[in-house]
Amino acid sequence: MLPSTMIAVPITRAGGPEVLVPVTRPVPQPAAGQVLIKVAFAGVNRHDCGQRIRGFGPPGATDIAGLEVAGEVAAVGPGVTRWKTGDRVCALTNGGGYAQYCIALQEVTMPIPERFDLKQAAGLPEALFTAWLNVFMLGRLKAGEWLLVHGGSSGVGTTAIQLAKLEGASVVATAGSPAKCEICVKLGAAAAINYRDQDFVAGVKTASSNHGADVILDMVGGKYAKRNIDALATDGRLVHLSGGDGTDFSVPVPAIMAKRAVVTGSQLRVSALPIKVEIVRQVMERVWPHLGRKVTPLIDSILPLKDAAGAHARMETSEHIGKILLEVTH
Repeated sequence: MLPSTMIAVPITRAGGPEVLVPVTRPVPQPAAGQVLIKVAFAGVNRHDCGQRIRGFGPPGATDIAGLEVAGEVAAVGPGVTRWKTGDRVCALTNGGGYAQYCIALQEVTMPIPERFDLKQAAGLPEALFTAWLNVFMLGRLKAGEWLLVHGGSSGVGTTAIQLAKLEGASVVATAGSPAKCEICVKLGAAAAINYRDQDFVAGVKTASSNHGADVILDMVGGKYAKRNIDALATDGRLVHLSGGDGTDFSVPVPAIMAKRAVVTGSQLRVSALPIKVEIVRQVMERVWPHLGRKVTPLIDSILPLKDAAGAHARMETSEHIGKILLEVTH
């Protein structure tokens, strides 16, 4: 029997990590097409920090942070045919993950492979969806091509490196310390560049025998704009998944024309449901069979739900390598 209340961590005002305070909320009830998940672990993402800094999320979204969870199905809404109570699942959510119970759409809820535990599964949805959408659906990375991943030691970055290797591409990653660069190489990057003391444009050209990067996954923003174009191969694709520290993209048009460069980007959370459904279809077909062997989320740290503030503080130091998770007790 479901309880009537739960512990949750909402974002009720703008501020630092200290605004993340656990409260008691009613347990949400699944509507048509929705599942209610009893959360075991929730992923922490940069987007959560951005929502906290702003003090609000997208229109119509819950004020509870958290875009990915893993746990068990606790209840299903009308019309749900894919899931039943007790199923072990992970899900991409439109917020609500920092709680004991969370609502997700049945279409973006996925089964947890037998060899995966709940911790690993909680580190999958947001990073995996983001990497797949940007690198493969928008960036169209193919076997034999070169991928440059900025922030290679992040949750998305570590996932993108593994996915690119899985699909037969070669990877160059940037990161901010020798330890982070070492992790990128261990995950399969052909080269890792410490952006604090190395020029990534020269590093990419050296690693790729002067070919350049066919796809660049950028989470830094506009301040890398010109150097990204310089690092691109002819017909290369530059894909942005974050505004980073600089939202203005300023590059001489002839430089883009000379490379026949495609410059694009995405925002996963506000993407239409059919796009997310297509991501699920593709990753279930091409990635799920390899989970736990060729693709495994790298977990940096696990903090209790009540210390969501500590999780945000760690993320904002940028010292983490891989995913930060919240453990939810009942």
